[in-house]
Formats: sequence, C-alpha cells, structure tokens
Amino acid sequence: MLKLRAAIIEMAGPGPVPPRWLMCPRKSNHLVGNKFLVFKTPLNSKFDDQVPPEHRFSPQMLFASMKSYKVKIGLWIDLTNTQRFYDRNDVEDEGTRYLKLKCRGHGEAPSEEQVNTFVGICENFIRQNPLEIIGVHCTHGFNRSGFLISSYFIMKEAWSVDYALMEFTKARPPGIYKGDYLRTMFERTGDDPNDAPPAPPLPDWCNEYDDSTLDDDGETVKGNRKRERQKKNPTFMDGVSGVSPVSDQPRLGELQQKVQRMCGWKSNGFPGCQPVSMDLDNLKMLRDNPYKVSWKADGTRYMMLIDGRQKIFFADRDNCIFQAPEIEFRQKHNLMMHLTDSLVDGEMVIDVDKKTGMKTPRYLIYDAIRIQSRDVMKDSFHMRYERIVTDIISPRNAAIEKGLLNKTKETFGVRRKDFWDATVHMTHKLLSPSFLSQLRHEPDGLIFQPEYDGYTAGKCDQVLKWKPPSHNSVDFKLKITKNKGEGILTQTIGELYVGGFDRPFALMKVKKGLKEYNNKIIECKFENNEWAFMRERTDKSFPNSYNTALAVCNSIKNPVTQDILLKFMEGFGYKKPDKDLMPPPPPKRQKV
Repeated sequence: MLKLRAAIIEMAGPGPVPPRWLMCPRKSNHLVGNKFLVFKTPLNSKFDDQVPPEHRFSPQMLFASMKSYKVKIGLWIDLTNTQRFYDRNDVEDEGTRYLKLKCRGHGEAPSEEQVNTFVGICENFIRQNPLEIIGVHCTHGFNRSGFLISSYFIMKEAWSVDYALMEFTKARPPGIYKGDYLRTMFERTGDDPNDAPPAPPLPDWCNEYDDSTLDDDGETVKGNRKRERQKKNPTFMDGVSGVSPVSDQPRLGELQQKVQRMCGWKSNGFPGCQPVSMDLDNLKMLRDNPYKVSWKADGTRYMMLIDGRQKIFFADRDNCIFQAPEIEFRQKHNLMMHLTDSLVDGEMVIDVDKKTGMKTPRYLIYDAIRIQSRDVMKDSFHMRYERIVTDIISPRNAAIEKGLLNKTKETFGVRRKDFWDATVHMTHKLLSPSFLSQLRHEPDGLIFQPEYDGYTAGKCDQVLKWKPPSHNSVDFKLKITKNKGEGILTQTIGELYVGGFDRPFALMKVKKGLKEYNNKIIECKFENNEWAFMRERTDKSFPNSYNTALAVCNSIKNPVTQDILLKFMEGFGYKKPDKDLMPPPPPKRQKV
C-alpha cells in the first residue's frame, strides 16, 4: 500500500513551486543570536524543470554554504505544512537531526502549544550541543520562522519583544512582515497589541502575485483570518447607560470584521488610528506640515459603527463591541431614512455642569472613515472633518427639530469635536486657564492632526499627542507581592510590569486601597521620584510596551514642556502660503 501511494505521488510530480519563492532570498545574512540559521525551504531536483538554474536552492546547496560559517547544523527544523519540497533523507544523510513541526502559513501565527514545543526542543538541543547551530525554515523563512525564533529569545534569554524582533530583522530583513503576527507576539508577551510596530512594506520579491486561496506552502486554504480574542465581561464607560455588550456569535465576530474591513485592516484587534507621543524629535513635524489642533479629552476611546435603526455599535481598544439601540442618525438627503454603512472615530466624555453638578455623557466625533457607503479614509482630514457636520451632525439635528427623532430617549449626546489651525496663538489659547475653565470634562493635553493626510489605521507617526510633563503616564500591570529575604522584614510591594519584559519595570509603594487593583491595568505618573497611582484602565487589557514605557521615561527626563512647545511654534511653526489665508476685506468705496 505504501509503495502504491509513493508511486502515485511520483507520477503526480512535486506540485507547483510555492508562491513568491523564486525571488525570495535564500537565507539569513548571519546567525540570529549566534544560534539560529534561517532560510527559505529548499526544493529538491524534482522542481528543476520549474526553477531556472540561478534560482535553485537544494538542501545540498545549503550544507555546502555552511563551510564559510565554520559551524555545523546539528538540528534542522522544518515548519512547513507539507512534505513535498524535499526528502528528509537529504538532511539526515549529512548527519543532521531532522524535525518536522507543522505550522500553518496562512491566517494565523504559530499557536502557544507550537511555540512551547519549539522553545523546549531548542533549549534542550542547545544545552546538549553548545557548539552546533539550529537551522529553521518555513516556506520563505520570515514570518513563522521569525515568530518562533523571536519567541525563543523572549522566553529563554529575557529579550524584550522589540529587541528580539530587531535582531531577527537585522539577520533576515525586512523581518516579520505580517501585521497579525506582530500583534499576536505583543499580545502573547502581555503587551497591548495596538503598540505593535506597523508591518514593514512587503519586499519586492513578495509582490510577484498573491493568490489568497493558497497558503505560503502553495496549499489550498479555507478562510484567512484568525479568530478574534473575546474578552470576558466587557464593560462600557462608567456613567453611560443604555449601552450593552455584544457577546453572541457569530454576530460579534461579524461586527468586529466589518469595522476592520472598513478601515482596510488586515489583522485582528482594534483598527483605530493610534497617535504617538510628542518628543523633541517629532516636534519638528509642526514646522514642515500644516496641522489642526484640539484639546485631548480624558475620556474613553471608541469607534462608532452606524448601520441603521437600532444598529449603533461601539468598538473599544480591546475590540469589544457594544450596542446603543436608542441612538439615531438620519441621511442628509432624506431625513426619513436612517444612516447606514458608516464608521466614525471619537471619544466618550462625561460633561459636568459646574453650577448644578449635572452629568451628561457625550460622544465627541473627531474623525470619519466611512459615510453612507463612501470610503473617506483617503480624503484629507479637512474634508473628513467637514463631512462629520454635513453628513452626520446636521441631518441628526434637523431630524430632532422636525420631531422625527426623539432625543429624550437617548442616554448620551453626540457632537463634533472642535479643531483649529495649529498656530501658536490657538495652541496658547487651548492651554489657557480661560479655555480650560470652559470645558465641562477633564483635559489631558493636546492632539495635533495633519490637515491634509488621510486616515491611518493602527499606529500613525504623524498624529501627535502632547501632555504636560505632570501628566506623562504609563499603563502598567500591577502585581502585589511580598518582599521576603533573610534578615529583612516582610514588606508588601507593588511590582509594575510592561509588555515584552518578564521582570518588573518598576516598583511602587502599596498604599491604602491599592490592593484592589492587583493583576489589573493601572495608569501611573512619576512624581516626587516615585510612581504614583492615577486610575484603573478598565478600557485596556494590556499594559504599555517596554519601548513605550522607556519613551515616557525619556519624556520625563527630556520633556517637551509647554514653554518649549509654544516657543517652537512661534519661531518655527508652519506658515500657510498666502493663497491659503483668508483674503483681506475689499476697500471701502469712496463717496462721490
């Protein structure tokens, strides 16, 4: 039976060359961590009629090239999900141990079980064979290989996730180029996946063609998306009623994917634009490009999906979905029709009347991604900002005035958030006590938005957030522990953890009430030479990344103070050409 099967396979041929394989670089520039050689899958001579001589790459060619390294490949790990590329005997005949660890190459990163298996095998081999190296390949030697090798160094060598990715990228540029792999790695290490770096541009060899019905091994696949992580017992912002979580499948997954598709987001998780902190380097962007500026509200971030009557949904930073069935929006050309197929971005705040103390929740819309089936992501911010009023707010207000929409049933208000030209005068005004006293909710700094850029899903280096040094903060995961040691008194301490770092980033005193936040995400600021608790981040399931925490520490040490910001804008801020300015009033006509 086995001979018959082998004969059938022989007659059928080896199958096609894997997609994008021909021009893919053969192997890494150097060893990763002095222990791992990474390469694309070799193809044996059965593929020669499909591969020009200059692009051939067999197991024998790889072993021959190892003479220049002066090391031996003692262990060969094959991560492909097929056995058609070469014969394992070609490896074992070289005195190298061959190991097959099947990983799918389409739609999902290696599982935690696969990672643990890989790490355990490599750890044992390195301990027993310290002078030999490990060869690892998937189809192209980038995503699956990079994910597993980086995971090894994170778990066994205490590398931060950022450092592990950087070292792999140096050896095998451009490194892991699938965004969902990067986000999954950050999530696995306890970090916020939204802090993952954006995927690098696809290398030229990767653009030959892309048949989405095939995986990286050239095998047919069904579907291409990893299942979303589902948070238990998601909660909406405190103080806002009439909003409930969506937890039933498949509706939850369908709504998550709909929001992601509208943003052109190919990965999992929250697809909203993520600004970066202003520092002394990127401050220069305010010199080179026109920006709009607004206050940064100390509220909760949500994207809002508007999809018809009783179909108003919110997506938070954990990509949890909530429904607000009593909120309504109408179409501008027909107020009898409900607005559909629209997605906006904004933040929920609690406005407090300073005279009466009355609290009013409001959703402030500050950007738009899609409006009534029209994709506006590539429109300038100036155009998107105007359409928030013309296509969303004004029709809604008109419907209220005509009695078509009963606002008294709604549990929160909806407004467009104001933005102004980012001049030194306007920036100074937004920071002035007179303006801040008019706000009915807590401010948290400033946000600078490029006026003519499109909407960017995920991290955007052009959108800047500024906070006064006193407000610089880090989101940590708190772990309450007992500090025990010989000759010292037992002391309760708070260990502060960040993503991608397996040791406490810092310690803090456990004051009254802090114990209730054990194993939760808390926001802390640095004052009086120590970290101080600010609040629990109920809207986040992950702490900031190690790099983000370092950046905040750097901003504390070298802050962009209010004085530095205003002086820079006064001396170097972007000046619009005369054609962009309002013309002067016409001269008065002389009386005859």
